[in-house]
Amino acid sequence: MSKRDLPILHRDDPEKEPLVGHIKVTREDWLNVARDVLVSDGVAEVKVLALGQRLDVSRSSFYWYFKSRKHLLEALLDDWEARNTRTIVAQCALPAETIGEAVGNFFKCFLNPDLFDRGLDFAVREWSRRDGAVRQRIDQADRERLAAVIQMFERHGFTPYEADVRARILYYMQLGYHALDVREPMQARCDRLAGYLKGFTGQEASDEVLATMIAYAMEQDGKQ
Repeated sequence: MSKRDLPILHRDDPEKEPLVGHIKVTREDWLNVARDVLVSDGVAEVKVLALGQRLDVSRSSFYWYFKSRKHLLEALLDDWEARNTRTIVAQCALPAETIGEAVGNFFKCFLNPDLFDRGLDFAVREWSRRDGAVRQRIDQADRERLAAVIQMFERHGFTPYEADVRARILYYMQLGYHALDVREPMQARCDRLAGYLKGFTGQEASDEVLATMIAYAMEQDGKQ
């Protein structure tokens, strides 16, 4: 039987290529379910048998893609770094005419869940409280993120000392904002935007920068 003749199997995501033959789930499917469990229930509940039951497949499917549960957990950490750290670094490196615009690029990570998975980030941080190796990866990620924010400030003429201090204020405030699970209307956040940018950068943001950031924030809020 040729690949063309094999039965097409159902997938939840219609944008993905259809599965054929005896393949019911992919490596990505295992990772997606494991990520969901990590965020909702913690790393202790990321178990091969339970994941297989959720996917309605046997454990043998898991071992086609992963050597062991440890291998899956390492893949989850790699996925977290790609989703969160790499995107923050990339956003901070985007061209910007002013520091206000640059900070806006940074803020986009925390407005758009496609750029930064807040639940995943704090799930990994909770995991790190019980695993020294994961703690090391968290610490390295924070160093890389901070370095990207520091460089962003330096490119806009801030001294190394001021760039370092302002980067820490910006980064730690943003993480703390989410850690406290602050809940407020997006409009309320936007009303404070000019003041936030002045506090983070020491400079007044232009009306154009403010309007662009507010439009983006409201657009993302409307999608959630």
